[in-house]
Amino acid sequence: MITIISGTNREGSYTLRLSEYYQRQLTAKGYDADLLSLTDLPHHLIGTDLYGQRSEAFQPIQDKVSLTSKFLFIFPEYNGGFPGILKTFVDACKFPESFYGKKAALVGLSSGKYGNVRGVDHFTGICHYVNMHVLPLRIHIPAIHKELDENGDLFKEDTIRFTNQQIDQFIAF
Repeated sequence: MITIISGTNREGSYTLRLSEYYQRQLTAKGYDADLLSLTDLPHHLIGTDLYGQRSEAFQPIQDKVSLTSKFLFIFPEYNGGFPGILKTFVDACKFPESFYGKKAALVGLSSGKYGNVRGVDHFTGICHYVNMHVLPLRIHIPAIHKELDENGDLFKEDTIRFTNQQIDQFIAF
């Protein structure tokens, strides 16, 4: 099972729009991919689901993570890194079985000109720590507000080529 993690809890984000784009591309290639937006996390997550606790509200999310064999993490740059809610999400999941030995592809995006290079590098280290295998082709999309059209589709030739290459490698991974 493939799960796309839209790695911010910001409502109406470019991250969610890009995650939906990746989901459509995987579907067009014949693969089902669930989409988990971190906007769907329980609001009381920090008080109820960290450090070995489990709430009823988080259990369906944990079940989805447990069934997933491949993750596609898409996340924006926040202050030179990635959103704290993404790390909180990883911390709330059962360790080590949630991610151990599973596969991941990473996509960083930003409104600036570097496409979250530092955040993707940092999150790669976290993936390695929880023993996930990370696809070597990591995508960085700068100026995301100039990359998506009104339908939420990428339209720049280079970006489409690189994301398609990553999707094909992710499928084969």
